[in-house]
Amino acid sequence: MTDDLRPSPMYKPVSLFVTCIIDMVYPQTGVSVVEILDHLGIEVRFPANQTCCGQPAFNAGFRADAAGVAKQFLTAFADAEVIVCPSGSCASMVRHYYPELFKDDPAWRDRAEWAASITWEFTEYLVDGLGITDLGAKLPPTKIAFHDACHGYRLMGLGDQARALAQQVEGVTVTNLTRADQCCGFGGLFAVKMPEISGAMLEDKVKHINAADADMIVTGDASCMTQMNGGLSRSNSAKRVMHIADLLAQGLTHKE
Repeated sequence: MTDDLRPSPMYKPVSLFVTCIIDMVYPQTGVSVVEILDHLGIEVRFPANQTCCGQPAFNAGFRADAAGVAKQFLTAFADAEVIVCPSGSCASMVRHYYPELFKDDPAWRDRAEWAASITWEFTEYLVDGLGITDLGAKLPPTKIAFHDACHGYRLMGLGDQARALAQQVEGVTVTNLTRADQCCGFGGLFAVKMPEISGAMLEDKVKHINAADADMIVTGDASCMTQMNGGLSRSNSAKRVMHIADLLAQGLTHKE
């Protein structure tokens, strides 16, 4: 299903797919998403039996294992009307690879295509789905620049949405990060299987972050955030990377 034929998410409750790394490492980011949706008056549901989307196994070539995990996802979100995910990487797995994963299994393929049609990355949902850019948020004077995470940027067409939201936060100035769309070197299993190459890519990314005229780097994927903050910390840099949901939620809190 092409994006222009997707059902509108307007006036529907949201089922939050929080993702593994946010659930286990950055639960506050999941809370930030809920706070923002609650601020907008959107009902948020959280299927308690959700697990991984299956992307690690899929990327490693273990498609049968990935299909088993994906079936659990499809079962957990069987009653969802809209699925929102604060990760371009995980959202792209559902949107782009679930239909491929089940292409030879008609019964599950239909469910996979349905899930793909109602799944939105968080900023995409706000801007493209709801038409919202101004949350009424406010922060002290802050310069930020964006890192465009690979899956979200290349598979989901993300980038402008997060910038549009940030530009409407009073006190925030969006500046440029050199090679903002350059991979940070994480790439899931890539960082584990090819640590030397991953480390060299991260070193280059950290160099550009340190050179940026920005107080904070903002991204939409917690995995990239982990990779870059690790590199910044080890290089004794004062700069850090923040998830876009946390930036927006802080703006709502500061406003109050």
